[in-house]
Amino acid sequence: MTTALFSSFTIKNTTFKNRIVMSPMCMYSSHMEDGKVQNFHITHYTSRAIGQVGLIIVEATAVTAQGRISKHDLGIWEDEQIEGLKTIVDRCHEHGAKVGIQLQHAGRKATVDGEILAPSAIPFNEKIKTPKEMTEADIKDTITAFQAAARRVKQAGFDAIEIHAAHGYLLHEFLSPLTNKRNDEYGSSPENRYRLLKEVIEAVKQVWDGPLFVRISASDYHPEGLTVENYYEYAKEMKKQGVDLIDCSSGGLIPDAKIDVYPGYQVQFADKIKSNIGIYTGAVGLITSSLHAEEILKSGRADLVFLARELLRNPYWPYVAAKQLNAPLEAPKQYDRGWL
Repeated sequence: MTTALFSSFTIKNTTFKNRIVMSPMCMYSSHMEDGKVQNFHITHYTSRAIGQVGLIIVEATAVTAQGRISKHDLGIWEDEQIEGLKTIVDRCHEHGAKVGIQLQHAGRKATVDGEILAPSAIPFNEKIKTPKEMTEADIKDTITAFQAAARRVKQAGFDAIEIHAAHGYLLHEFLSPLTNKRNDEYGSSPENRYRLLKEVIEAVKQVWDGPLFVRISASDYHPEGLTVENYYEYAKEMKKQGVDLIDCSSGGLIPDAKIDVYPGYQVQFADKIKSNIGIYTGAVGLITSSLHAEEILKSGRADLVFLARELLRNPYWPYVAAKQLNAPLEAPKQYDRGWL
């Protein structure tokens, strides 16, 4: 019997050799504070490619210097950052992995020097400064920055883009009524709150024709915040715009959210959006077992399985999963002796 986890998956003209995805995880390791790739990043990502992960998504990468979560984030706001990112892509390609990148702007959760931006002047908590409410010019500049970043993604040879609209960062802040109190065309209604993400997607698609994912936070875990049902309409719009897959995470918008965390606690969101909207979804959330991952895919609850911390613990998790599922997995030639 063939396994779902180790079956290939094609979006547009790009085929991932299996359904295992490395979730974008911030490494805070651009030590020169210039957003450039360091040796650590190359080793970190290439090791997961050797471990036979099908799709590796490079961590949240800032489209502007001011939009970094921290001073040590990777960046893609200038051409000088392309070379290091291309090295990651080329090294991972050598081992058969496809490589994506998550484009992001931290919004009110940025901890960099100087002014930070948000849809409304509401601080995340008492430790982070109050953001400036974005002007129309700020919004247009941000859209332009996402488009310019996507153009650099293409130059670096990436296979997929994920737009980060989750975890309380800028695009999520615009989507949620908890953080968007605007009365203009970018606020006051679900349609208006979606406008910035819509325009970012449109701008990216003007320069990018490869697989396009969007990561969402399908629940704000607040009675007045967004729920997965609210995302049905947003997901319909994304599908119309040509988004290929929605990566279904949750939370991150407010500091005191109460979340019941357990293995696979977010899979329900991928399942609901996939079944109600008919769009590809990715499942995330404490998925550590190969049997669990296989069940998610075989039952049709998601199309790809995103692993995060488990791939920090073990870059060769696909090998362990293949053994457990009795699935064939070709070893790197250099590792043949241990891949029995």
